[in-house]
Amino acid sequence: MGGNGASVQEILAKIQEYGDIFYVITFLWTAVEGETFVIFAGYAAHLGLLSLPTLIACAWIGSFCGDQVYFFLGRRYGATLIKKFPKWEPRVARAMDLLHRYNTGFILSFRFIYGVRNVSSFAVGMSGISWARFSILNFIAAGVWAVSFAGTGYLFGAAFKDMLGDYALYITVGMLIGFITLAWWIMSAPERREKRLARQAAQQAAQSRASTHTNGA
Repeated sequence: MGGNGASVQEILAKIQEYGDIFYVITFLWTAVEGETFVIFAGYAAHLGLLSLPTLIACAWIGSFCGDQVYFFLGRRYGATLIKKFPKWEPRVARAMDLLHRYNTGFILSFRFIYGVRNVSSFAVGMSGISWARFSILNFIAAGVWAVSFAGTGYLFGAAFKDMLGDYALYITVGMLIGFITLAWWIMSAPERREKRLARQAAQQAAQSRASTHTNGA
């Protein structure tokens, strides 16, 4: 048991040493979505791996900035993007309907509404709501969202740690590594695609040269 405790302390020390990267990931992840990540990160804060106030601040700012960008895209390119991606239209239409019915209430709560959360700020951008009004409401809503999900993870951590003891830490570390790996895979996708296209182009060029050489012979 003593050896296990020493291992736990070593893991804690390493996570805390490189902990800043998780705050950056939190900011980037919550700019896209991130409910599950924030709950889990709140749980990691309960274990002492992360600072709960810093985590909430990063999630708050990330969520706010992400939806400001989506609002801008909806305001500037909404109709064009809907034509280019027609599959978005049903969800955008639903979000617009909810906005017209509940207005301020919808802007404050769309982060908690399954099915329209990802297109809501985009839809609001396509409406007549001003940038200033949306920004104020979005800032408030992002704060409520960050505190709610990070707090849920933090409070849930107490029960989870009581059940699993030190093993809870190992599960947490594994999930952190999983999130980082997934984030790297997503961010590196364009580079992998370019390399794949370059390989295909090279293969086609080689086949073309071989075909030309055969025909010439």
